[in-house]
Amino acid sequence: GHRRIVRGESLPVLITSRSYGEYRAMFDLTTDDLSRGVLDVCAGGSSFVAECSARRVPAWAIDPVYAWSRSRLAEAVRSSVQDGHRIIAEHPDRFVWTYYGDLARHRRIRKSAADRFLADREARPSRYVAGRLPQLPMRDRSARLVLCSHLLFTWSEQLDAVWHLAALRELARVAAAQVRVFPLVVAGTGARVPFLDDVVRELRSDGLGVAVRKVPYEFQAGADEMLVLDRS
Repeated sequence: GHRRIVRGESLPVLITSRSYGEYRAMFDLTTDDLSRGVLDVCAGGSSFVAECSARRVPAWAIDPVYAWSRSRLAEAVRSSVQDGHRIIAEHPDRFVWTYYGDLARHRRIRKSAADRFLADREARPSRYVAGRLPQLPMRDRSARLVLCSHLLFTWSEQLDAVWHLAALRELARVAAAQVRVFPLVVAGTGARVPFLDDVVRELRSDGLGVAVRKVPYEFQAGADEMLVLDRS
């Protein structure tokens, strides 16, 4: 698989291609949530921005891999679909199939999302910005809603509480209204993140509204909650 470098750490992160429908479920998004600008941080090969734009929702994505050449990124995204499929097939007990139904449908969704992402990045590259947490190349409050999936907390065994707090404060800086982060468990094991409560206390001391909310999505067993930061 491919590795994403974050703060000097080499993380075994696939460049995952998730769909608009998966985002709606992972982040419990309503039509009102999507009525104004959305920023997808650590977006990878997701088709969320492409599908938002097709629905006339202003949306942008940030990921360090967007600095790669077109050919390198396309190869990495397509091979990641295969790698992700293989990992899931090898560990079926770690997953809940309520949303996808079966492995074949999961693969179709991810392949379609990858194709749509690659086509949109080719046609509209300005929507895809190279950048990494905890320092994003965005102005204060430049997006009403900021989303981040499968980086924070997922890799908490490699990225410590100090990094997480800096990253969450940066997401809050960029958000005009709200930040949503999913999921809140460790990759592979599904274990609770030991420093989550400490990070929540620090963010509340910053004056942010902080809540943990259930979402209508669970694929990795036990991963059915998101962290919500409110600036209001």
